[in-house]
Amino acid sequence: MVVRIIENKEDKVTIYDLIEDIKKNPKIDYSGAIFTFEGIVRGKDKNMNLKKLILTTPDKEKTIQEIKKIIENTKTKYGVYEISVVHYIGEFYTGDSLFLLAVLGNHREETLYAMNEVIDMVKYDLDFKKEEISDNGSKTIMAGG
Repeated sequence: MVVRIIENKEDKVTIYDLIEDIKKNPKIDYSGAIFTFEGIVRGKDKNMNLKKLILTTPDKEKTIQEIKKIIENTKTKYGVYEISVVHYIGEFYTGDSLFLLAVLGNHREETLYAMNEVIDMVKYDLDFKKEEISDNGSKTIMAGG
């Protein structure tokens, strides 16, 4: 399992890296699905042209522990074998990666449900703050945005 919060430009992990790591799980022989997700910066939205996005969390270690708890609960709930998460923080531009997720499971249905649940919980339940700087000025969005 990989769980990391990385300052942008500090290190670079890719979806391919997560897949390669997750395939090392001893349950790979029983697995029939790997689902991945890459959340990226959207540059345009309803009358908004993003110049840059700043994403922060006040306590990296606490947020990592909360992600681990989400992962363990989701693994138990859906019976999937492994979940890895990388979340970037810092300054970003259109197309930059913000969030990477890989889920290993026995069948596609529970693996897909597990992936969707982790995405939603990380987005809505953790203490991340987004500052969008656009042609229209600056807008701050707390967790859930």
